[in-house]
Amino acid sequence: MKVSLSWLREYIPIDLDPQEISDRLTMAGLEVDGVESLYDYLDNVVVGQVVQARQHPNADKLTCCAVDIGKEEPSFIVCGAPNVREGMYVACALPGAVLPGDFKIKKSKLRGEPSHGMLCSAAELMLADDASGIMDLEGQFVSGTPLASALNLDDAVFEIDLTPNRPDCLSLIGVAREIGAFTEPQNKVTLPDVAFPEAHMDSRNIHDFVTVEIEDPKLCPRYTAGMLFDVTVGPSPLWLKRRLEAVGLSSVNNVVDITNFVMMETGQPLHAFDYDNIAKNKIIVRTAGKTGDEALEFTTLDSKVHKLDPEMLMICDGEKPVGIAGVMGGENSEITDATTRVLVESAYFNPVSIRRTAKRTGISSDASHRFERGVDPEGTMFALKRAVSLMAQFCSATIAKEIIDENPVKAQPVTIDLSPEALNVRLGTSFSPDEMTRILASVAFDVDKKDDGGLRVHVPSFRVDVARPEDLSEEVARLWGYNKIETSYPLVKAQGRPLAGRLVLRGKIRQAMTGFGFCEAINYNFIRKDACERMGIEGPDKRTQMVEILNPISDQMAVLRTSIVPGLLESMARNTAKQVDTLQLFEIGKIFYDKAPGEQPEEVEVLGGLITGYRCDQTWYSKKEAVDFFDLKGVVQGLLDSLQIFNVIYERTDAGICPYFEPGYGARVVKDGLILGTLGKIASDVGAAFGLKQDAYLFDLDMESLEKALPQAIQAVELPKFPSISRDMTFIVSKHIEVGAMMDTISTFAQKQGLIEDYFLFDVFEGRNIGEDKKSLSFRIIYRSASKTLTEKNIKKIHDQLSQKLIDDFKAGLPG
Repeated sequence: MKVSLSWLREYIPIDLDPQEISDRLTMAGLEVDGVESLYDYLDNVVVGQVVQARQHPNADKLTCCAVDIGKEEPSFIVCGAPNVREGMYVACALPGAVLPGDFKIKKSKLRGEPSHGMLCSAAELMLADDASGIMDLEGQFVSGTPLASALNLDDAVFEIDLTPNRPDCLSLIGVAREIGAFTEPQNKVTLPDVAFPEAHMDSRNIHDFVTVEIEDPKLCPRYTAGMLFDVTVGPSPLWLKRRLEAVGLSSVNNVVDITNFVMMETGQPLHAFDYDNIAKNKIIVRTAGKTGDEALEFTTLDSKVHKLDPEMLMICDGEKPVGIAGVMGGENSEITDATTRVLVESAYFNPVSIRRTAKRTGISSDASHRFERGVDPEGTMFALKRAVSLMAQFCSATIAKEIIDENPVKAQPVTIDLSPEALNVRLGTSFSPDEMTRILASVAFDVDKKDDGGLRVHVPSFRVDVARPEDLSEEVARLWGYNKIETSYPLVKAQGRPLAGRLVLRGKIRQAMTGFGFCEAINYNFIRKDACERMGIEGPDKRTQMVEILNPISDQMAVLRTSIVPGLLESMARNTAKQVDTLQLFEIGKIFYDKAPGEQPEEVEVLGGLITGYRCDQTWYSKKEAVDFFDLKGVVQGLLDSLQIFNVIYERTDAGICPYFEPGYGARVVKDGLILGTLGKIASDVGAAFGLKQDAYLFDLDMESLEKALPQAIQAVELPKFPSISRDMTFIVSKHIEVGAMMDTISTFAQKQGLIEDYFLFDVFEGRNIGEDKKSLSFRIIYRSASKTLTEKNIKKIHDQLSQKLIDDFKAGLPG
């Protein structure tokens, strides 16, 4: 919001310089983004005195002037104004000046005579409407003095970035009130006179010309209206135009300009209707749907057509809508040059209703900006009287007797009991009750002392953001100065407390995954509504129970996610589209399942990971090899090992559990019957639905299940004292035999025999030499004793027994 310093001075005396005002407003919570001089264009415009004026030798209507501009030699300027004369003080634009309209002043010759500047009229400098001649400065001046200083035109405009909770400062009076709180001595705001001038009163009564009906008092608790006759619509006076231009508004005509002026002055939006376009002499405030207008198209003042929703609040006459309440008036009742009778509206509308209407219509007006934040419910009458009084004076109008004030829902005053002790504890200060009273009174709070030493604070109606003692604490803190409050720390016992188990688990996972070379992704919890369809999930699957967002930012964020998979796949698509072919991502986040109506959705924390691309880049010492399912399985196994979760098995999944995995490339991760999650290769059709152009491998694990699978305690063992012995065994088995099953058999056997320390698969071979439906598996078994050095004799019997058991259980053969 833009605020003019000279305009502020109409309500409160201000002796501070603009920069100090800017700093203090910012520290009080009204951040000033910038300060600009309103009369910057008067640079290089000085006061000059015409010391000689002679007829131009080659032009009858031009005068050659010698002008004293405070230098040793006068400046010679050719002037065409009829009122130029010797001795007069004038506004002289020197070479280099840039006047309004981007008019640049340069040295030149006019009809052969040198001209080193320009003598300006008031209109050319936008200081008045008079363009008939150059400015005749009355009084005594010093030649060469900058014109802005000589005429006291040093005005500044503040650009204030207001937070949504301070609608009271969307007005000049509101900002002036804030400035008055930090001036010395503290000054009270002087409100403008709103009394109707007797000379402009009409004998006709407004109630004989219009009636007001409010059909929905919850959306419009108060509606006031005034009426003027014999209105002359025309250009606004210069002072009014300049006031509006200073705060970024354009002049339209005197009636509309006055409504904008009062809105900027008081913060109360107003609207002026052409009374002769109001059917049946009625104003009806209702929603669009109450009379079947939900299909109605309405044209606003900007000539744009809008479709009305049934719940939108409208201002209607006896036949049709004439305005979208609190947002914008209609083209069918706008003020024109032919208007002679004007009905002025000043109302209070429900902020939530206006906010919804403004968003759905896409209209962001100065009025809606204020109404949706909350205007002063008690300020409607003051603003109306101010506007009607100004219109009577500057539109040559007369005012109808009485004012309409429909107020079915009275605004309830807010009173807060404040404990000085609690406020000081909250802020870490030591204010006395009297000091608190003084600070709050400086911004128009009425404070009474209670018998128990507390304070009873009466909140002014324009402070719609203050409702609790905490709000009053903030008022005291900001007005006193946050920078003046000394830093203090609460006294706490210096004892540690272990972190929650889930936090520790997240930390371990992040450490392990980043150690594997993964980058952490953070995706939105919102996804597209067709995410399950793109993943191939359908039917009664729990993942189809999505929570829909009532007011989504876009159709890309329409529902809460029920799987972490879509976000990772879309992250991959964005990266590969930018030629990042090799990618390793993981994400820890929540998924949500919808429950019964009225219940909060079920939240489940999960861990997801994705790999795609190549194991390493192609170099002179390595070839470019694509990652595969076993790279992903290795990551999952490495993660579980780092968490001390051992003896995990991987079971093949069917399409019903993970339809987004390629058939034959999906598995469940199981620990002692507890399902930890799934992993697999993304199916080609699913990848295409997400815009993927290369294979992707993905896992997702349930954090709660991981937490349950963690060991209760970790036991340390001594380093071995004696060496180990390793022996290999190779079997030829059917291709359908799962390696995991054979590993389980070895594990069971090892638990019975105390000498087997470790075992692993180190080679797999398939080829014609052993048969098309066969494969060769090679295992390495490591033996160690805690009490002696083992010999071949010690392990031969055990090794033979293990080999024979694998041959018997899996119908395995030996090579050769």
